[in-house]
Amino acid sequence: MASVNYQFMTFDTYISAEKIAERVRELAQQMAKDYAGRTPHFICVLNGAVFFFSDLLRAFPLDCTMSFVQLRSYDGTESTGEVEEVKPIDVDVRDRDVIVVEDIVETGLSMHYLKPVLEEQKPRSIRVVSLLYKPSELHYEDAAPDYVGFEVSREFVIGYGLDIDGIARNLPDIYTLRK
Repeated sequence: MASVNYQFMTFDTYISAEKIAERVRELAQQMAKDYAGRTPHFICVLNGAVFFFSDLLRAFPLDCTMSFVQLRSYDGTESTGEVEEVKPIDVDVRDRDVIVVEDIVETGLSMHYLKPVLEEQKPRSIRVVSLLYKPSELHYEDAAPDYVGFEVSREFVIGYGLDIDGIARNLPDIYTLRK
């Protein structure tokens, strides 16, 4: 098992790049079936979802549009408990099918914040796809993702977009903190 070190902590491989790629293709195909005949609008939650977003859209066989929003709610390995909107949504999604792309849904704080912001624009639908989901950590039922790449447990994870204080996002695999 490969490991990496960041900030005096050791992380072990948790989900390989190959497994991630396979699951992303499966999600794209499932979503294409669900959105057949429509042109959904994908919103990437920066910064963490950018790799997942790029791979997902390249695998998505239908026409679609895209935009970005940047939210911040973490400092190091801990949630701050508040959401800061760094880059707001700058696209009108009225009467559109919106798919929000997240790297990870843990407590659900970010989606609990973002969904009402989107609902103000009166989209046709809002769904969330998250690469990782920690159901045991969810505090906001309205934030549960509609599409899930992998359910994971409580471990802190890095890689494939997930960071520790801004670094380790570019790792191709996902790693978990060694206990």
